[in-house]
Amino acid sequence: MAAAAELRVFLEVRRRLQSALLIVGEPKEGGMPMDVSITPSSFQARTPAGCTEIRLPAEVRLVPLSSRGLQYVAGDGLHLRLQARAECSTKLIPLFNQSSQAQDCCTFYCQSCGEVIIRDRKLLRVLPLPSENWGALVGEWCCHPDPFADKPLHPQENDCFIGDSFFLLNIKSDMWQPHPALVETHCLSSEDHFKLKPKANTKVICKRCKIMLGETMSSETVKFYMTEMIIQPSERNFPIIPRSQFVQSIIAQCLMELSSARSTFRFRIQGHDSKAYILLWLLNSDSLVIESLGSPKSFKKFPLLEDVWKADCSSAWNAIKVLYQPCIKSRNEKLASSWESDISVHSLTLPSATCLELLLILSRNNAMLPPSLRYMNSFQVRRGAIVRQTPSCAPTVIYPATL
Repeated sequence: MAAAAELRVFLEVRRRLQSALLIVGEPKEGGMPMDVSITPSSFQARTPAGCTEIRLPAEVRLVPLSSRGLQYVAGDGLHLRLQARAECSTKLIPLFNQSSQAQDCCTFYCQSCGEVIIRDRKLLRVLPLPSENWGALVGEWCCHPDPFADKPLHPQENDCFIGDSFFLLNIKSDMWQPHPALVETHCLSSEDHFKLKPKANTKVICKRCKIMLGETMSSETVKFYMTEMIIQPSERNFPIIPRSQFVQSIIAQCLMELSSARSTFRFRIQGHDSKAYILLWLLNSDSLVIESLGSPKSFKKFPLLEDVWKADCSSAWNAIKVLYQPCIKSRNEKLASSWESDISVHSLTLPSATCLELLLILSRNNAMLPPSLRYMNSFQVRRGAIVRQTPSCAPTVIYPATL
């Protein structure tokens, strides 16, 4: 792609709808003539100042003769809709492959610094946990007293129990032990463990970088958050993944898995202290976004986001769209309270610092959207670049919108 004119081009392809939205921004030198050419596999815009060209991935093709709805939108540029032929995404790959990860020895790393947390763990059983509020429904299933009331879900040795945004491990037999100066333990009752309520004095913190990795649930069980840990077969080396990319990947995957398995589309992102940070509403997960733009100077001062600008500026991203509303600094308290009591809203718990990271990522992605796409009726749309790495495609971008 040549971008001598620094012309911004934004293309969103909807796989299920087989449609595309193309936005061609205005050149900085206003009033210049522009020649636009669209082929099935590429887009090209020429101005006297230079040429901008975007080539589409092999699985995406445009239908130039279907172009319709050409209009000029102030602040954006030219809008054009057309048909597209795009292969549907492959089957969703679970965060934990329960069959393969139960065969080899695994090593657990701190994602932020690469510190080994658990080395050479053989997982014989990788099992999903029921939803965190399933205990409240037991009364609807049983005509007798709750048979699970005094039976907390403790993993045994070589077990891994998977929750929505965390996993439970038994650490009794591991050589790794929490550093006493960094981990405060608290003896939980079976009822507390059953409800998986986080306690302020149960944090498990990385010895090297001091990042919160999880919480102790009992003397033998630790709850690790998926956004803080990387699990690899022991014969592999630690993979260096930019922090913002990793956070986006995990959160996007969680939203997609939950919406697919439980038909849940509204989410309350809360910290380990149960404080609400973000309200998310998932709209769709079938978008492919291709864009060409310069690096906004206003974001270069955020180290968390630096990895975004190291990539090719015309990369293609698998994307999901969400509406979102921040809840920090007493914002949207009434809405957050109503969502908390709504049984159709699913809560995802993360370390509080990670919730703030996610907010920063969503804000950055919203600012990268063309202005006309940042709002949806009364909702502010933000393209939260939640990046999901898959074996067959590029990172995934999310279009989050504030409520």
